[in-house]
Amino acid sequence: MADLSKLSCFLLLACLVAASSPVARAAITCSQVTSSLAPCLGYLMGGGALSGPCCSGVQSLNGAARTTPDRQATCRCLQSAAGSMPGVNLNLAAGLPGKCGVNVPYKISPSTNCNSVK
Repeated sequence: MADLSKLSCFLLLACLVAASSPVARAAITCSQVTSSLAPCLGYLMGGGALSGPCCSGVQSLNGAARTTPDRQATCRCLQSAAGSMPGVNLNLAAGLPGKCGVNVPYKISPSTNCNSVK
């Protein structure tokens, strides 16, 4: 139940960030990012196994983020998620794309400069 409350808070925060950000013009939204990665929450919190639905979400998100604005928006959404959920294991998050067979053109990290993502 606590994870569901955290996810709900994150979704609200992500929507607010997207609405006030200049990257809101990107086709991809933070709600798409969060819904794609929702099946990964248990794994990213260190309490679950990597699941097929998680990797499907990662692959779907990667396929949707084709343009530079979409990749930058996705990067910002991921950073917001990491900041709003202190229980997320950042090492697991950084390695998630590779474990799901996806190559992401930037490091998934709160320190990544999303403006430099191409």
